[in-house]
Amino acid sequence: MSAIPGNSDPQLQETQLRRLLEVGRALVAELDVEAVLLRILETARDLTRARYAALGILDSRKEELERFVFVGIDDETRRLIGPLPRGHGVLGELIRDPRPLRLADVTRHERSYGFPPGHPPMKTFLGVPISIRGEAWGNLYLTDKADGLHFDHADEESAVVLSEWAAIAINNARLYEDVARRRAELERAVRGLEATATVARSVGVETDLERVLELIVKRGRALVDARSLLVLLEEGGALRVVSAAGQLGVAALDAILPLEGTVAGTVVNAGAAARVADLTELGHGLEPIAGTATSALVVPLGFRGRARGALVALDRTDGSHVFDADDEHLLASFGASAAIAIATAQSVEADRLRHSIRASEAERKRWARELHDETLQDLGALKLSLETALRASQEDTLVDATANAVEQLQFTIESLQNVIAELRPAALDQLGIKPAVEALVARTAATSGLDIDARVELSYSGSQVPRRLDPEVENTVYRLVQESLTNAVKHAGAERASVAILEGDDDVSVTVEDDGSGFDPSKPRAGFGLVGMRERVELVGGRLTIESVPGGGTMVRAHLPARRAGVEVRGPA
Repeated sequence: MSAIPGNSDPQLQETQLRRLLEVGRALVAELDVEAVLLRILETARDLTRARYAALGILDSRKEELERFVFVGIDDETRRLIGPLPRGHGVLGELIRDPRPLRLADVTRHERSYGFPPGHPPMKTFLGVPISIRGEAWGNLYLTDKADGLHFDHADEESAVVLSEWAAIAINNARLYEDVARRRAELERAVRGLEATATVARSVGVETDLERVLELIVKRGRALVDARSLLVLLEEGGALRVVSAAGQLGVAALDAILPLEGTVAGTVVNAGAAARVADLTELGHGLEPIAGTATSALVVPLGFRGRARGALVALDRTDGSHVFDADDEHLLASFGASAAIAIATAQSVEADRLRHSIRASEAERKRWARELHDETLQDLGALKLSLETALRASQEDTLVDATANAVEQLQFTIESLQNVIAELRPAALDQLGIKPAVEALVARTAATSGLDIDARVELSYSGSQVPRRLDPEVENTVYRLVQESLTNAVKHAGAERASVAILEGDDDVSVTVEDDGSGFDPSKPRAGFGLVGMRERVELVGGRLTIESVPGGGTMVRAHLPARRAGVEVRGPA
């Protein structure tokens, strides 16, 4: 390259060297690539007293400039210049021949193309290449040294040393950003695994469909940093929003999307995820649920070879809005576990319904048998007695038959009242569990001769009236005691029994023991109503244990959540 005369004062060189050492330390400490680039340009201007400084960053083929970063030109001038340089002309000389280049007049170089309209005039020029680990990375360009001087050898040396510092600093910053990016990816992957594991664990410990759906939308939304996340399940040839979290909230619940002609329907039918970068464009069919969102990510809820619905994430919360391939991979993996959890909860819900129907049918058969074996037979005997008296045509016989009929009717009325009380005691609705259970115990003891010890201890409000429990909990307590005492009388032949209902801070415990014949709990006997008892307890979120041995009596114990009207205190899981 041509030597350009200029100032080569040794004192200036020593000053520049100290400045380069200071800058080098500062550059190496900087870990943001953009900050490093700007620091290099400002330092280069300061060291060489150049008016303009620029960095040209090469593309992957090392044939032209992919990016051009500059200082010294204001925004208005930048607008007038138009497109930024791509590495042609003099700037391309360093790409073809990566060695320092100094020019006294850049416009006279044989490869000079001149400047576009609006470009500020430039004359003196200094360019040096920047290599990172022996590979060309870009070039540092300096123009128009102050006071009309030329760039000298000291300027060139300073720029070369600065380019070496720049290479180290840029490489460090890029490595740091790469590590930070990998760490962020790893953290997202870990979050994905944690969220997926949480949903997977819920399959074993949580079978309530509503709670499973709530868990899925909250965990899924956090996983991909979405503003909103919705669960759509296939129902009747369409997709219905069954759960939502985020900005949309309950507003999107029960919205219906057709399977045909929508992105969500395509995802369900094809079993492959889809991203919508711009929801303002037509054709995606997500308008009923999109709201003001601008982008969407839709993944299938696949289970046993087919999708039964979809997860829809709307907008990222970090401001970028658009979901990327990593988001798609994370949510798709999460969706696979979510689909299993939903299918399991739906299966359990269907089983509960079947058990409930069977238990209801068993109770109907029981009461039909009670009415047939007792009430209907009593009425039949009464009818026969009255018919016999009428045929006798004797006043005394008719009077006696009428008197017996009145007595029999009174007994039948009492029996029917007992049946009605067993079906739905008025005391339970009007007064609460304590009076209802005490009446049940008294009635059972009177009709069966069973010696029953009852203990009911409930929480009290400011007055001396027990605070009412949730109607479902009260009904479950009553039916549990009722069924247990019925079993003790009819199936176990018990002589003594005890009932204990105790309310704690968070739960209500119910214990019924008898000294009857007992049975093997692993082989439930027909007619004991154990399925119905267990189903009732599970439906209110409680747990039931039954301990019994043949000839050793039976103990039925349940723990139920102490729920009250408008307030729920979660009991044992």
